[in-house]
Amino acid sequence: MLNQLVGVVVVLAFKENNMATTIERIGIVETKVENLNEKMDDLKNNVKDMHDCLDKTRNSLTEKLEEMYGASCDQHSQLAAKIDDLEKIRQKVVWMVAGAVAFAGILSGHFEKILAFLH
Repeated sequence: MLNQLVGVVVVLAFKENNMATTIERIGIVETKVENLNEKMDDLKNNVKDMHDCLDKTRNSLTEKLEEMYGASCDQHSQLAAKIDDLEKIRQKVVWMVAGAVAFAGILSGHFEKILAFLH
């Protein structure tokens, strides 16, 4: 801010004399360089802040993804166990039905002999 005021004073002095000396010109250039340096520092800080924000966002996303992956693995394990149980039950039912069909076939083939035995 002070540098800008000095630059304004130098410019006003230049306008009064209508002729700028080399020292005045150097003063103006130095003021502009200082202003540019301040702006560069501000930009560097802004870039640093942006990088920090991006790092925080990346870290939080990574944590959330790891949490979701763990939950997904748990769900898959539970579903795999349920499917395994259902397959075991299905196998038992298939063999029981097959046995019942075989028994019914034997009964129907020897129905007369069984009736004669029971009388």
